[in-house]
Amino acid sequence: MADTIPLTRDGLKVLKLELERLKSQDRPHIIQEIAEARSHGDFSENAEYHAARDRQGFIEARIADLEDKLGRAEIVDFSNTPSDQVKFGAFVTLSDESSGETKTYRIVGDLEADIATNKISLSSPIARALLGKRVADLIEVRAPKGVTEYLITEVRY
Repeated sequence: MADTIPLTRDGLKVLKLELERLKSQDRPHIIQEIAEARSHGDFSENAEYHAARDRQGFIEARIADLEDKLGRAEIVDFSNTPSDQVKFGAFVTLSDESSGETKTYRIVGDLEADIATNKISLSSPIARALLGKRVADLIEVRAPKGVTEYLITEVRY
């Protein structure tokens, strides 16, 4: 059996919604576009047809990928386990020791990671440095621009 994929409950919900949208909206829409492009005749010089077929390939590949990943998904949920220790799914507030700037990150699986929404991958340097630590612990994160020290100010689930 292939490796399991850790997900939060929120991440599972988002992926299931995407899969449902692809199957119920995007797939039927692209089939309609292909039928329309076919009605224009000669396929060899029909750019609309080829573009629609390319989009169909992308949609079908994404559906297969999501079905595979959802089939291997394992929900990891520590929200019912009160703890100030950083684990998968935790929201962790950090204070940069040099600038005083604070940020809150959520530690999620690779599929859910999105730095724009402060969701960091379990395999990222910051998450690896945080796992197992507690409020008031000081961590060091090595990045290409140097080492940054952070103080953990809050852990919640």
